[in-house]
Amino acid sequence: MLQRAVNYWKGQVTLRVESGFPERVLNVCAARQIAFWDLRWETPLSFTFTVTRRDFRRLKKAAERLSCEIAVVEREGMPYLLRRFRRRYALTAGLALCALALLAGSFFIWDFEIEGNETLREEEILRALEKYGVGLGTFGFSIESEQLRNDILLELPKLSYIAVNVRGCRAQVQVRERVEAPEIVDKRRTGNTVAKKDGFITEIRPLDGQKLVLAGTTVQKGQLLISGVTDDEQAGTRFLRGMGKVYARTWYDLRCKVPQTVRRKHYTGEERTRVALCWGNRRLNLYLGGGTPADCDKAVERTQLRLPGDIMLPVTVVRETLRFYEETEELRTAAEAEAAAAAALRQVLLSGMEEGEVERERIATVPIDGSYLTALEAECREQIGQFVELPRE
Repeated sequence: MLQRAVNYWKGQVTLRVESGFPERVLNVCAARQIAFWDLRWETPLSFTFTVTRRDFRRLKKAAERLSCEIAVVEREGMPYLLRRFRRRYALTAGLALCALALLAGSFFIWDFEIEGNETLREEEILRALEKYGVGLGTFGFSIESEQLRNDILLELPKLSYIAVNVRGCRAQVQVRERVEAPEIVDKRRTGNTVAKKDGFITEIRPLDGQKLVLAGTTVQKGQLLISGVTDDEQAGTRFLRGMGKVYARTWYDLRCKVPQTVRRKHYTGEERTRVALCWGNRRLNLYLGGGTPADCDKAVERTQLRLPGDIMLPVTVVRETLRFYEETEELRTAAEAEAAAAAALRQVLLSGMEEGEVERERIATVPIDGSYLTALEAECREQIGQFVELPRE
């Protein structure tokens, strides 16, 4: 592949040779070290092959002493391509200007590639970079890596490492997110663990202090579960942390009311496609009108223009597809209302639990006053212990 590219750059010529003794031509090529390739025999007395532009001249001069005919089948390569434009001055100047523009554009940043982020969104990283002078169209050699790293780490406390490497017109941003250190428990701050809700104890794990309830006990909200104050004959009264985990069965009764009607979209089948060009922070709309109608959904597809060899251009083609719809108000079934209400009730239920899971649930829906009333009864297993610090004297 590399040799073919070199030959194309030098220029190559495909020849047809006819002779009563065609092997003499091949012997001359071997004697004068003329490289050839793509040899194909057409008849016992004729064949075609390809040589470089420079070797064609040598072969043509050497073949004058041989009784053969050499005809040019095809010329290709960069020298012949440039020869076509030698009298087209405007086109030659345009190509030169385009080449200079591409060369100059390769020193600016037109694309970002972010690696290593898990919880931090790419938009936050890009906004922080733009705040400190690194965005679309930034001159690549103007970036001070060390100063930029210090500024971004102060701007985004979730990051522990960031590096910006510029490769041509693309900036590769490598980040590492900070691993939060576990909370340090100060055992000098004594307290108790109490129940933050009613429940039936299934397991209790005291980490420090004395447990006051056993598994199989029903407790109420605010009841003392693990005491941080202990008293024995040998050590006397001691004040401890009084912390631990207490798991219990809990019961919930939640209700949600949803209307019987809902607005739904019905697509009309009408679609419209709009095309725009973007470079840097600028946009050129190739259509009339700039707004998007309210009664349509918009799908956006972005395509970065590239040259052969995966050379990226600082131009992005934006294709927007608009699908128009009409909204109508329709009655929904009890099953649809129950599914929507149950999803909302489950979200509320799980958001109120620190550590737990739903073991059983029962859902019922009834129509009432132009709406559907959905009730969710759930039995859960969760951690109900809550640490309460003792007041200091």
